[in-house]
Amino acid sequence: MEPDFLRYSCQIALPGFSKASQQLLQQAKVLIVGAGGLGCPIAQYLTASGVGTIGIADFDIVSISNLHRQILYTPDDVGQKKVAIACKKLQQQNPGIKLVPHDLRITSDNVLDIINQYDIVVDGTDNFETRYLLNDACVITNKPIVYGAIYQFEGQAAVWNITNADGSKSPNYRDLFSQVDATQIPNCADGGVIPTLAGIIGCIQANEVIKYITKTGELLAGKVMVFDALTLQSRIIKIGKTTKTNITGFASTVDTPTLSVKEVKQGLADNTLELVDIRTDQERDEINIGGIHFEVDEIDDNMDYLLNGKVKVLYCSTGKRSGEAVKVIKKRSPQAKVFSLEGGLQAWFEHDL
Repeated sequence: MEPDFLRYSCQIALPGFSKASQQLLQQAKVLIVGAGGLGCPIAQYLTASGVGTIGIADFDIVSISNLHRQILYTPDDVGQKKVAIACKKLQQQNPGIKLVPHDLRITSDNVLDIINQYDIVVDGTDNFETRYLLNDACVITNKPIVYGAIYQFEGQAAVWNITNADGSKSPNYRDLFSQVDATQIPNCADGGVIPTLAGIIGCIQANEVIKYITKTGELLAGKVMVFDALTLQSRIIKIGKTTKTNITGFASTVDTPTLSVKEVKQGLADNTLELVDIRTDQERDEINIGGIHFEVDEIDDNMDYLLNGKVKVLYCSTGKRSGEAVKVIKKRSPQAKVFSLEGGLQAWFEHDL
């Protein structure tokens, strides 16, 4: 199908851009993983620019707390699947492209099958397990990946795994961060994020995708852009020579054992489980739903308690930190009867509405 050149006339008029560039966009296949704060603006601008095929992978539903930064959704969409809503609205925005919903969680079992359908991957995720998984899969399959991350007032963007002129590869995420302790790093729901930051970094990611496809400009390869929304200052950090990480495979992803709010409340009523608050002291003082309290870095000191007696249900603000903590406990003691409160305190209080 020929692109509608009148629709794209303003970008075709750009210096260095042409109808041939627009045709490259039309022929391109882009996978966006995550339909949240970053994924929404990424998808909207790639859709508007005329990327021919856009896949969106997400298994979450829209919640009230998403709406301040996830601008594809409205209150009427709460409780519905993000990919279904996103693809429907994006198709209305541009009927001339193909939207492909992947209503699933990206895992070690399906990641290669999914990304092999696309030319480039955009990381709009909010957890380190999936971020590393995507990075490793792209290295293995020789595909570029556009990275973005936001927290509070700061955002980052980069392009990993680009083939250089000499045939070598630009750094990937593991070359910069070989590994992280996800239990120690709060996410946007816990630490907050200014909503406009999601739009700024998401647009930068979309910009890098367009530049890559049309072979225009200089990519954020071998460097990381850091943006401060408070001062409106940005800086480019060049990544020096690194010890290239040899990625030949990836660890199996593990589902976090969770219990729903309804199941936990029933367990409390039946006196068959105990709550464990793994947030900080400050968070605990502000609001809590009971149970014993210790922070994530005190898990080792409390393993005897966690392995004995009633079922333990760990909770935090959103379920992400507690989920990572449960994985740590299960890795050390697979027999441990520990679960994460699905959705955390956010879901707990929404359940009462």
